[in-house]
Amino acid sequence: MREARFRDNFWSTDLTSTVGYDSIIQHLNDGRKNCKEFEDFLKERAIIEEKYGKELINLSKKKPCGQTELNTLKRSLDVFKQQIDNVGQGHIQLAQTLREEAKKMEDFREKQKLHRKKIELIMEAIHKNRNLQYKKTMEAKRLYEQRCRDKDEAEQAVHRNANLVTQKQQEKLFLKLAQTKSALEDTDRSYQQSVTTMEKIREEWQNEHIKACEFFETQECERINYFRNALWLHVNQLSLGCVQNDEKYEEIRKSLEMCSIEKDVDFFVNLRKTGSLAPAPVVYENYYNAQRNVTPARSPAPVPISRRGPLPTPTSAPGEPDYATVDGYSLVHF
Repeated sequence: MREARFRDNFWSTDLTSTVGYDSIIQHLNDGRKNCKEFEDFLKERAIIEEKYGKELINLSKKKPCGQTELNTLKRSLDVFKQQIDNVGQGHIQLAQTLREEAKKMEDFREKQKLHRKKIELIMEAIHKNRNLQYKKTMEAKRLYEQRCRDKDEAEQAVHRNANLVTQKQQEKLFLKLAQTKSALEDTDRSYQQSVTTMEKIREEWQNEHIKACEFFETQECERINYFRNALWLHVNQLSLGCVQNDEKYEEIRKSLEMCSIEKDVDFFVNLRKTGSLAPAPVVYENYYNAQRNVTPARSPAPVPISRRGPLPTPTSAPGEPDYATVDGYSLVHF
């Protein structure tokens, strides 16, 4: 199957028409607009990635997450928060990469615009010159046709009045006929020259139109290829980010595999234990039963006490009151 080409499919039977050229230019403008939209998409995605990355970093650094855990689970949580921080850093790096890709798209788009502008300026000048010459040619044709009609009318007047007018009137008719023939010859030469010039300009325009179509087709192929590759690269960057994130998450999973329930429980017990004896159970005690069934408590062994001898019986000295003893009590009499 023969490939469709710009140079073979964007013509018009109207010499002054630019419908084919305009169709190509409109398509190229749409393509440039599409590149700009993808460029803006990358910039917006970069803003989202950067914001998300910063929020992840702030979350991992500022938000408590199992801060009182102990031993192996604590180590797993530390790895978890560090890897979340790393994921955030990865999103910030992706944002920078997306900005770089957007800049490349912008440079490519502007480069194509600059190169295309040169061709457009050439084609605009050729279109203007072609249309101007076509207008002149049509005017020369109009004058030529008018002079043809004037000559025909003059000839008809001569034949029609050949035997009806005087010699002097005939001379006037022949003079007018000669004048119309001379004017016809002038306009005929002018018309032919105009057509010749028009044909040269038409051939020049046609050649330039073919060159422009080939240039624009090459540009469009380059644009589609670049756009396609840019999309492919963008998706690969997103996939790479997912793979790198999964590697970070795998570090968390490996850390969790090292987490031991038994070790964490033993660690807590050894760190915070308060004693191994539980309090005795509280039992019911009946007050009255306790009084009847009370058993005298054994007295402790008596401590030897040194005993003194009996006190002497007090005697009264002469002139002092008399002492008396009653049931072991000593009394003093005054």
